[in-house]
Amino acid sequence: MNQRPRYTDKTSTQTLREGLAEYYALNPHITPPDTQPPEFAKILLAHDVGHVIYGCDTGMYDELKLLSLSWWTSECTFQRYLEMRNTPAVDVMYKDMIREKGALWLYIAVLRILPSLIPELISIWFKTRNREKRAPFLDFQPWLDRSLVDIRQAFDLLPLIE
Repeated sequence: MNQRPRYTDKTSTQTLREGLAEYYALNPHITPPDTQPPEFAKILLAHDVGHVIYGCDTGMYDELKLLSLSWWTSECTFQRYLEMRNTPAVDVMYKDMIREKGALWLYIAVLRILPSLIPELISIWFKTRNREKRAPFLDFQPWLDRSLVDIRQAFDLLPLIE
């Protein structure tokens, strides 16, 4: 039986750097940011850091949850996401998800997950409305040696992580 990653524990005392190392060790199939051109790498790495900060795995449920959490609680608002969507870096992330199984699989997977995800997204949205303090997205480096629980407390993310 697979053990749950430590970074997904809402009170994990791992540093962000340690959680990120665990994330990469457990997900060798994802595109390593350091293999990409700098502007791509920056967005890919920020997305991966989001997985760790928000305690999300790489399953479809958590991928969709992470997107909403980022829009509602980080510097990567929906507007900023739309701006980044016009860059090849975001395309690389989507290509990673469909590389092995195809676009049809991706759309079917999203549609299958939505009924169970929507109630949680509604709850998160109510908890995050009017949020002023936002977690870092691209500028996370100062947080690399802070514990995940400290980061989550600093940005009031603990109530959003199961």
